[in-house]
Amino acid sequence: MTTDEAQAPLQCLVTGASGYIGGRLVPELLGAGHQVRCMARTPEKLRDFPWAGQVETVRGDVTDPESTGSALKGIDVAYYLVHALNTGRGFEDTDRKAAKVFAEQAKAAGVRRIVYLGGLTPARIPESELSPHLRSRTEVGRILLDSGVPTAVLRAAVILGSGSASFEMLRYLTERLPLMVTPSWVRTRIQPVAVRDVLRCLVGCARLPSELNRTFDLGGPDVLTYRDMMQRYARAAGLPRRLIFPVPVLTPSLSSHWVGLVTPVPASIARPLAESLRHEVVCHENDIAQYVPEPPGGPIGFDRAVELALKRVQEADVTTRWSSASVAGAPSDPLPTDPDWAGGSLYTDSREQTVDASPEKLWRVIEGIGGENGWYSFPLAWAVRGWLDRLVGGVGLRRGRRDASRLRVGDSLDFWRVEEVEQGRLLRLRAEMRVPGLAWLELRVETDEKGRTVYRQRALFHPHGLAGHAYWWSVAPFHGVVFGGMARNIAAAATR
Repeated sequence: MTTDEAQAPLQCLVTGASGYIGGRLVPELLGAGHQVRCMARTPEKLRDFPWAGQVETVRGDVTDPESTGSALKGIDVAYYLVHALNTGRGFEDTDRKAAKVFAEQAKAAGVRRIVYLGGLTPARIPESELSPHLRSRTEVGRILLDSGVPTAVLRAAVILGSGSASFEMLRYLTERLPLMVTPSWVRTRIQPVAVRDVLRCLVGCARLPSELNRTFDLGGPDVLTYRDMMQRYARAAGLPRRLIFPVPVLTPSLSSHWVGLVTPVPASIARPLAESLRHEVVCHENDIAQYVPEPPGGPIGFDRAVELALKRVQEADVTTRWSSASVAGAPSDPLPTDPDWAGGSLYTDSREQTVDASPEKLWRVIEGIGGENGWYSFPLAWAVRGWLDRLVGGVGLRRGRRDASRLRVGDSLDFWRVEEVEQGRLLRLRAEMRVPGLAWLELRVETDEKGRTVYRQRALFHPHGLAGHAYWWSVAPFHGVVFGGMARNIAAAATR
């Protein structure tokens, strides 16, 4: 390869671009001078990212050979950053199928390299004893390595960065519990890595030698127990030293529910994180440094990674979050525009308020809803609904917001997902709490024939079976308090 060829921009495909790593990798690739194509099942999710106008976006699903093959045409480097963990039972089969489709289509399209971010596995532990999460990640890496396309599989343990699930779990456990009885895995040795170093290595892998087809371990300079990590986080955050008492009786299932109750990370995500910490996860090699130069001073250490993440959180500058991924069971398609759609029963609760304020002021209140601002309604009712959702394994209310004042399509918002934003006019949310059906909430700003500002609110529910109908009618008596109060209070807040 000539020098000019080695420096020429590459055509890169990023799958999972709306996720935690993918959403941060895209601007890094653009900054390195590459051209980027993003493949997404719902391209609309990428519309509001700051880099959206600099990339090509195509619709595709990694389990569909036709759309995947089309997305891979003309691609030099394909980043595989998707996994089916959040799809519920059977995620290993889905992961396997998707990886095989991607591998076959990448080979057929003449892709020069695949780059995959997987999980660091413990040494000398049989694959059968790994958690389903790590076992699936390992299998996906093996499928891609056997594809016939040169592949780099990067294996990381705990990724530290603002908004990552691992960081949020560490943060909330440490901040909320000055004294805690913990699972025995807090004694396990771990080699965490800063998200900035992960991104640096992912970008660097685009120009690996063409013959290289192997795994690389990724880790920072510190090897710590989880207990050490909590104590060092406390010090970085200016908190008193934590009193931590490990006990052996907390199984991965019990400890995931414990994490789910204390942190915003639901049990469905906390469990694979906890299971992955049962065994020591320390790098076996650092060969990636031979191909991707380390920055001056070397990789970022644990304390510095925490400081950087906390600074982002405090400045409300978290670009992507773990909750960017959709939740199993939530509707995947937008709400049909026709209210009399042919999908079956559709219950609605509609409210309207004339507002003595400008449309712009009303919109600011609407776009700032949720998180610390709450839902402008009976707080206890929302809190109870959030706790009930957590008890049955849902996400609850504590995911909060990515940004305190701005929303974009795909953002998580407590137990809702932002499905559509029309600036100054419409906010549509779809529910990701556990309900026997599909639910949406629409908030609109309009102007009537007299030029007055009008707030329109609509809750919609598509029931699944008899349980869904029973659910709607059981909560209908409270709609006047919850939804009626919400409409009145939003109007009042805009007026103030």
